[in-house]
Amino acid sequence: MTTLQQATSEETTSRLIMPEYGRNVQRMVEYALTIEDKEERTRCVKAIMQTMANLFPYLRNEESKHKMYDHLAMMSDFRLDIDSPYAKPERDSMKYVPERLPYNTGKTVVSRYYGRVLEEMIRQAAEETDEAARRQLILFIASRMRYNYFLWNKDVVDSTHIKADIHRLSQGKLDCDFPEFDRLFARPVMQRPQPKNNHNGSWPQKRNKGVVRQK
Repeated sequence: MTTLQQATSEETTSRLIMPEYGRNVQRMVEYALTIEDKEERTRCVKAIMQTMANLFPYLRNEESKHKMYDHLAMMSDFRLDIDSPYAKPERDSMKYVPERLPYNTGKTVVSRYYGRVLEEMIRQAAEETDEAARRQLILFIASRMRYNYFLWNKDVVDSTHIKADIHRLSQGKLDCDFPEFDRLFARPVMQRPQPKNNHNGSWPQKRNKGVVRQK
């Protein structure tokens, strides 16, 4: 399994560090940590910042921008190394208190099973001028769209369908015709194992030794 697939194809039940930004933003931060090149990693983080700003439009002044950089550091467990206009925050100096951020309901979600965050990410990818960074964003978006589609419809979806949806949601601005996109769909969608019942319909008894959850 590739690093991108590990970062995006398997849903996790771990607690969100900052729930107000949602799991997709958290996963984008986790994906940014896998990018080895610092310059490319910084470009990816700037795209994440724009997504965060689109979620909460009032967070656009200098103080709020600084705060979002701090939030990114916290979501990365202070491991994110990027070129930032601000000093890297220290773990001991940061004490997070969840804020009640107003949910922006001014925009209609076009596809409910994709969600508003993914649609905002598509808009941000369409504005990205760097080709390599744009393709990385497209791959991340496509992987999350594929998984969300599966959860909502209980059915798999091929690359052609996701390409068409990205083209539609980006108003024709994003081109998904590159080899990495099709390879993303070569593996099956990862599913959570479901408990199995026995023949008489009752739940199986718990065993003393079970499968250890991989972290």
